[in-house]
Amino acid sequence: MSNQPADQEQVFERRKSGIGVRMTLIYSLIYAGFVALSVFRPESMGARAVLGLNLAVAYGLGLIVIAIVFALVYNHLCRVPPTGGRREPEGE
Repeated sequence: MSNQPADQEQVFERRKSGIGVRMTLIYSLIYAGFVALSVFRPESMGARAVLGLNLAVAYGLGLIVIAIVFALVYNHLCRVPPTGGRREPEGE
């Protein structure tokens, strides 16, 4: 007998892992930009950016918003297998 459901589960888990790694790398690059500005151009962090907020606060809030958006996107992409099939609950 074929162990197809287990194979599909492994493919699904690899897909989720790949999505998570890519999102982590993207977020790390954005965060590295924040750190680089803070280290190499600290005077720029005090400049007015958006809605009267300085760049440091606006960038920090942006990082928080991006993290929340990434979490929602990850949840949406990973809640069902890519085949569109329904996952069986554990233990059945």
